[in-house]
Amino acid sequence: MKIQLTRPLVFFDLETTGVNIAKDRIVELSYYKVFPNGTKEGKTYRVRPTIIDAMGLETTMHIPEQASAVHGIYDDDVKDCPTFIQIAREVASVFEGADIAGYNSNHFDVPLLGEEFLRAGLAFDIADRNMIDVFTIFTRKEQRTLSAAYAFYCGKDLTDAHSANADTMATYEVLLAQAERYEDLPHTVEGLAQYSAPSQRFADLAGKLSYNANGEVVFAFGKYKDVPVSEVLVKDSGYYGWIMNGDFPQTTKNVIANIKLQQRLKKGN
Repeated sequence: MKIQLTRPLVFFDLETTGVNIAKDRIVELSYYKVFPNGTKEGKTYRVRPTIIDAMGLETTMHIPEQASAVHGIYDDDVKDCPTFIQIAREVASVFEGADIAGYNSNHFDVPLLGEEFLRAGLAFDIADRNMIDVFTIFTRKEQRTLSAAYAFYCGKDLTDAHSANADTMATYEVLLAQAERYEDLPHTVEGLAQYSAPSQRFADLAGKLSYNANGEVVFAFGKYKDVPVSEVLVKDSGYYGWIMNGDFPQTTKNVIANIKLQQRLKKGN
């Protein structure tokens, strides 16, 4: 079964300094872009991870040894590479007007990429995009890792696992094989995105906030789980400060800050 495209579909994968969406950085990004007319293109970026210090200066971030042990990328490998801020606009142009596919991407790669774009001063709007998560399809059908998925669906060993390029291409091949294997899977990008979407509709990239049945933004974690953010900001003002000063993704903070701003504007009127 051929997947029907109405606009470009970007398969991508990240290798990072760790698994903290708010704090960790990209060290490698690969994409494989498929166009509705059948044209394909791809590229891999090596990235020197950086942080902004208290003086507002961009300084190189050390890649922890435990992360390097997974993906094989060390500080020396990226010391002469561009920072994400330097390539951000080029990367953004790849995703512009395109749908997105990845492996566990809805929970990790997409929100972390969104954080990097924000630090570069660019917005990463996913409101009108279809996002296919091959991992979600796989776990609903077979419950395995990417390497196992590649072996199961494609009959090949993923010998270079945890290389962004290898993982990106394996994800692409696995999705095509899934489409061939399961006759009940949707044939369109929109349908596949809905099939692989989480059960909740999230209001932020990291899944810390979701929408309830009334369309209100509610907390998806903690003591106020399922309680509207607007209500919490009124009855527990300290919670706002705790989140804004805490280890939360900037995209989550932005949604909450906007709700608080709307409350102030409404009160001023």
